[in-house]
Amino acid sequence: MRVRTAVIPCAGQGTRFRPITRTVPKELLPIIATPALQLVLDECVGAGIDHVVLVSSHDKPAIERFGKDAEQEMAGLKISIAYQDEPRGLGHAVGCAREAVGDEPFAVLLPDELMSGSQLLAQMIDVCERTGGSVVGLKRVPMHEVGAYGVIAPAGDLDANGVVPIATMVEKPPVEDAPSDLIIIGRYVLTNDVLGLIEHLPPGAKGEIQLTDALRMQAETGPFHGVLSRIGRHDTGNPLGWLTAVVDLAIDDPTVGPEFTAWLRGRLG
Repeated sequence: MRVRTAVIPCAGQGTRFRPITRTVPKELLPIIATPALQLVLDECVGAGIDHVVLVSSHDKPAIERFGKDAEQEMAGLKISIAYQDEPRGLGHAVGCAREAVGDEPFAVLLPDELMSGSQLLAQMIDVCERTGGSVVGLKRVPMHEVGAYGVIAPAGDLDANGVVPIATMVEKPPVEDAPSDLIIIGRYVLTNDVLGLIEHLPPGAKGEIQLTDALRMQAETGPFHGVLSRIGRHDTGNPLGWLTAVVDLAIDDPTVGPEFTAWLRGRLG
């Protein structure tokens, strides 16, 4: 079945960015002159997605306004709004989109993570459609960093395209217990049965409904793959990461890049 829908969780309160997030949602902070969320929508469209579900909260009306404006400006893209008014975890946020998603497979994109194109998502969609199983995006990190992430246990070797079967996954393991150096990043393409698993999950870590718990159940019972990302990625979930993304993308921007780079060289001596 074709993957045509993407879920983007946007209900977080952005506490690490206060005071600005008291007035501007973190997802709408600018990357040069473009809201970060717009870049994620562009990624969706580039991968063939034609329906996006923004999971927001009633405390963030700017997200809904942005979605309505973006739907008018982006021909062929439908944008729906679902609500998560209690911070009960990523799994719960995805579950809140169940009605809008319907009975099809769907992608999940975490808007804190900005990719340098649509290639990874498009490849993940292709793997899902070919194998009939869920797919997660992966990144290789030094072993001393794995304890901060969800880590996969491969069920085989990476193929020439960076695709690997997954046996299970471990959330934030001690380095000595980590099954690999491949971490899960904020791109997922999921078969629809994950929504039923989420609905019946008990609270996990931090008392929240954890998406990883549902994915582990999928990985241990059916086909489940990862795709190693070969494109650039920025984690904008904290002020330093956001600033790094702005500077990096400004350097590459054809409009402001040359002048900004010259200024930066002078500023750094």
